[in-house]
Amino acid sequence: MGSGTSPMGSTGGGNATAGKEKKGQAETGGSVLEEAQKCCGCRFPLLVALLQLLLGIAVAAVAFLMVAISSSLLPRETPHWAGIIMIVVSLLGFVLFCITRVPDERATTQFIVKLLYFFLCTMGMVISAVVIAFQCYHYALTNSYSCKEMGENCLCTLDPEDPIARTFIYSGVTDCSAIVSTLPIYYLLQMVLNLAQAIVCLVGAFLVWKRRYQVFFAGLQTGSPSTQNWQKV
Repeated sequence: MGSGTSPMGSTGGGNATAGKEKKGQAETGGSVLEEAQKCCGCRFPLLVALLQLLLGIAVAAVAFLMVAISSSLLPRETPHWAGIIMIVVSLLGFVLFCITRVPDERATTQFIVKLLYFFLCTMGMVISAVVIAFQCYHYALTNSYSCKEMGENCLCTLDPEDPIARTFIYSGVTDCSAIVSTLPIYYLLQMVLNLAQAIVCLVGAFLVWKRRYQVFFAGLQTGSPSTQNWQKV
């Protein structure tokens, strides 16, 4: 009788041990989840923003090289504006993908940044498509040119034998080979860069949409309100 063990005491000890184990697992899981949330932009999403930055710089640089050939080129032929817009989108992407993730309903600022980034990515796809269309048109046009030098200008026509054919004058060009040979290469390069730009914008918009509508947070809040741990399912 004296050496017996109380069943209630044994049960209480087991419950305490189980409670400590659950608490330890919860703390470990919370720290791992918090670390994953802090590093959510360290891999693929951050790569999207980096590609947007590099492509935007490349598009703007090629456009300024085209302006250096002739100052009479139209803005639609030198789409530096498309590159500048993409640089702005990439900077917003760096802000979005590097901040700590919290549930959308508890982060109004983060939701606004996501919405703005999604809108700019969508606009970037449209702008890239417009640039590609213009570059294709001008590429086909310059391949049909028949040019000759006239002082410091280059006079190009589509049909030299037609007296009323449409004429294009490029000022500041002393060598027409820059128009019929170099400029089409830049047009092709702009088409490739803007196509890649549109694809990256599509991926960026998809990532924002996926995080907003395909990721749900569930679970119980642990710790103080300032340190909340959520489980993603």
